Amino acid sequence: MAEEPQPPGIHEGVDPTEEKPATAPPASAEDRKAAAALSSLDNQNDDSAAQTSKAKNIDQEALAKAISRLELSTGAKVEPSAQSENMKQFEERRRKRREEKERLAKVKVDAGDVGLLVQELELTKTKATDLLKTHDGDAVKAMRAFVTAPV
Repeated sequence: MAEEPQPPGIHEGVDPTEEKPATAPPASAEDRKAAAALSSLDNQNDDSAAQTSKAKNIDQEALAKAISRLELSTGAKVEPSAQSENMKQFEERRRKRREEKERLAKVKVDAGDVGLLVQELELTKTKATDLLKTHDGDAVKAMRAFVTAPV
């Protein structure tokens, strides 16, 4: 029996749901280093204990080179003073997030309050704990914040 030919866009053994890389992988070591610095910005899994301190520290030089390459590819020109100001703002936001995370880690919550939020709001224990820590362990404030729609 003769088989019907497949349409030109269909290839046997290729998964159509598989993501295809948008660009070729970086050729030079410098480009790979810049790509790694940018991808580390995307992967902000600070909760993972497996992350090393090296992975948390972004290589500033590689990041600056990556940004300059993006400027070249898009044709936009950012003044060096604006770049340093952006980096200062980035570092300030990062420092504030770290301080907030440390503050929340110190907040103690009652297991009964966690159970109450899990039962009444149908949250997971982790989400209920985070909600309570965000509201300094106050179950009433946490429930009000959860049920009140943001404006």
